[in-house]
Amino acid sequence: MEAEVDKLELMFQKADSDLDYIQYRLEYEIKTNHPDSAGEKNPVTLLKELSAIKSRHQALYARFKPVSVEQKETKSRICATLNKTMTMTQELQKQTVLELSLRTDDEKAVAEQLTSHVPDLMKK
Repeated sequence: MEAEVDKLELMFQKADSDLDYIQYRLEYEIKTNHPDSAGEKNPVTLLKELSAIKSRHQALYARFKPVSVEQKETKSRICATLNKTMTMTQELQKQTVLELSLRTDDEKAVAEQLTSHVPDLMKK
């Protein structure tokens, strides 16, 4: 999940960079190829619209950033809680003289699924 969030963040940064480049190229093209563009839509208006789009993009990114931070913190808290739960369960098993080999097939399957989905949890 963290990799997906990082990837999304990089996509926002690349899109921002691409918008800067497009704006630069448009300004350059208008200045060099169309100094007098009579009868057409005003190029300055087009650039202002592009700037508005870029501004909306930056606002969206600003709204996304706290969500990204909160997701990372939540994942960290969930992992810590699950680690603590796993440790407590193992301690309880030791105290009641239960061995892992006495697990049912369902319990083994659940443990394997948990391990495969969140490998950080099974640190020994």
